[in-house]
Amino acid sequence: MKLTQIFATCALASTAAFTQASPVVWQDFSLTGLYGENYEVGTEDRTTVTAEYAAKLKYSDVFFFVDHQLDGNDEQNTYFELAPRLSLGEVSGKDLSFGPIKDVLIATTWEHNAGYDQNQEFNNFLYGIGFALDIPYTQYANVNFYKVDNDSKSAFTKDDYQMTITYAVPFKLGSEDFLVDAFLDWSTAEKGAQASELNWTSQYKWNVGKHISPKTKLYVGVEHSVWNNKFGIQGVDQNDVSALVKYHF
Repeated sequence: MKLTQIFATCALASTAAFTQASPVVWQDFSLTGLYGENYEVGTEDRTTVTAEYAAKLKYSDVFFFVDHQLDGNDEQNTYFELAPRLSLGEVSGKDLSFGPIKDVLIATTWEHNAGYDQNQEFNNFLYGIGFALDIPYTQYANVNFYKVDNDSKSAFTKDDYQMTITYAVPFKLGSEDFLVDAFLDWSTAEKGAQASELNWTSQYKWNVGKHISPKTKLYVGVEHSVWNNKFGIQGVDQNDVSALVKYHF
């Protein structure tokens, strides 16, 4: 294991330890079902089940999701990300806010993929700096800047840099509740290896659950995936709209 991977693993472990030791401010668990027919790389049609967990704690925040995907050839793939961040403001006891920035954080992510083909398995470690943002009309907004240690079996994949933006915008139309949330990943190109990628995936959801009970969060809607140079493959661009059902426990 490279020294940078050891550092990234330690960063993830220490951030996760702070997360476990911190009192929970809030937490959320959800399950999502997706079906789309315009995927690139592999079969065009995919069915995906996603479990997500997000929490805010005193010293940190954490986001975890796992995708289990079945394609048109009945081949399965599992991918997950664990992304804990450590709040420098909370740890230091100082107010680090300025302008639209609410807090500064140590940002880490572990990406793992396990496919039907062992050559598809990888572990990537991301570490860097994150910012929690205070932007009007958003439920949350964040931007993270990472150094990425790509643990790929492919000779055409090298370590790179990544920027990740996440946000959520709730709104109403009449008495109905809607939510738009999204992430945008942009990564650098590496000479002789992968092309620069941009993955902007957004969900547009209507909470039909409120018609069952005031506290029920059952969303229906669509997920729109715009992924240029998917997997770093030059010229492979995905533009897919998937049907979506999501339930928050």
